[in-house]
Amino acid sequence: MKNKIIQFLFLILVVFGFSNCGYNEIQRKDEAVKAAWAEVLNQYKRRADLIPQLVKVVEGFAIQEREVLIQVTEARSKVGTIQATPELINNPEAFQKFQRAQGELSNALQRLMVVVERYPELKSDKNFRDLQAQIEGTENRIAVARRRYIEAVQDYNVTIRIFPNVITARIFGYTEKPQFQVENPEQLEKPPEIDFKKK
Repeated sequence: MKNKIIQFLFLILVVFGFSNCGYNEIQRKDEAVKAAWAEVLNQYKRRADLIPQLVKVVEGFAIQEREVLIQVTEARSKVGTIQATPELINNPEAFQKFQRAQGELSNALQRLMVVVERYPELKSDKNFRDLQAQIEGTENRIAVARRRYIEAVQDYNVTIRIFPNVITARIFGYTEKPQFQVENPEQLEKPPEIDFKKK
């Protein structure tokens, strides 16, 4: 009888210990990070899918701007070579490479939009206006998805660093997830150059 009481108390202690070890909370937050990351990838894919149409429309109006169009196409192609899987968020090096490629694509698109300013007839084209609105909307969705991912990662990273979750996280191999970072922080300190001269 005494042996059964000790076993029962031990079982209660184990159950209580596991219920407060943070394992379930870590699982929930890990899944929230994965879901937020999936939405980031979804929005990046949407943007990548729109780019060929945009390039085709611009090409019809601005054939002489070949260099910019090639840069956009190459940047999109580079993004396509990176395997954007859920596991990417567990590999800081691959995550940084993915982030860099997406940044290059964003920069190429910005250069393309600057070129578009030189072609009033292009800006008045219905197909172009529709595509531009879709890309602008997608850029906004990307910003929102990235912000939600950042918040989910912050919540997850804090969770695995607090006691007693930190012990559980180490036992089961949970580590911090990478965050989005600014590629060139020095650029944020420089004011943008504005040129009102006509070319």
